Amino acid sequence: MATTFEPCLSSSIGRQSLAHTGVSAADSLPSINFGFDDLRERMAKFSAKFDAFIEHGRKRVLEERAQFRLSVAELQEDQRMKRKDMEIIQVKMAAQQQTMEKEEAERREMEAAIASLESQRDAHIETRERLKKQIAQTQSEIDSRLAAQRTFADQQEAQARFNVPELDFWITNLCLKMEGAGQDDRLKFVYSHVDERNWEREAWFELVTSNRDYDVRHCRPKLDRASVEKVLDRVNESRELVVLLKGMRDLFVEAMKAHITTTTLVIIVIMPGSEKHAAAQQAVDILHEISIILNTNLDRRTLSICISMIERGVNPEALAQVIRELRQEARLTAPDCDASGSRP
Repeated sequence: MATTFEPCLSSSIGRQSLAHTGVSAADSLPSINFGFDDLRERMAKFSAKFDAFIEHGRKRVLEERAQFRLSVAELQEDQRMKRKDMEIIQVKMAAQQQTMEKEEAERREMEAAIASLESQRDAHIETRERLKKQIAQTQSEIDSRLAAQRTFADQQEAQARFNVPELDFWITNLCLKMEGAGQDDRLKFVYSHVDERNWEREAWFELVTSNRDYDVRHCRPKLDRASVEKVLDRVNESRELVVLLKGMRDLFVEAMKAHITTTTLVIIVIMPGSEKHAAAQQAVDILHEISIILNTNLDRRTLSICISMIERGVNPEALAQVIRELRQEARLTAPDCDASGSRP
């Protein structure tokens, strides 16, 4: 430690003596120790401690900053992960919402389909009940009709033993045949012995029974429609078939007599002698030319036969049908004949 400075008389005297002797004043001053070394040491220690404190603080601050940055980075990473998780959750929520909406729509569709199926089921049940009633009603009608058919069959069977003798009576004694006309609601009545010149010549008419009132659509030879209507009026009024058969026979007989008279007059007045033959030959020539134009493949002899048959009352349509059938049969049999002729 430094000592305190104490001035005294001896020192002043010494300085005076030193001045006289030539010694400097600085050398004559007493040595003063202010303790700078200790202070310097203490300052060095303080500086070392302060530097160590500052270094430690700096390191701690750096570590804290690094830790803070690491924490911030971790927090940012956590935040990024959280955002990513939130985005994933939002996507899942959107998908879940879409799935829920789809399931809701499917639920509504299923409910609508169930309601439709229930309505269809109810309609089918009603239809089934109605069909059951209709089946029962139809079955009862069928049973009644079967009973009626059995009754009618019994009646027909009982009547069958009278039909053959009755038909024989109509054919042999009344010169009348009944035939089918090709349709269920038509009957064909064929008369013979109506032409005095040819008892085998036939006259026929078709009776239509589809309506309540009878009707005659076709007949051969042609009859006056007014006369036929008068006969039909009497028949429809009396509902007796005998009236129709007798009236039609009378009309056919009158038509045959009128045809005979007209033909005789024409032969006598218009075409006497060779003129008749010339007119017939001319008519055959004209018809043959028409036949060639129409490509019917009929020669003069065949045409003459057809004309004579039509003049005798044969139905032209029926005659044409017969010719077509004969040609078809000839075409079918021609290959067989050729094959048989070519055999050894």
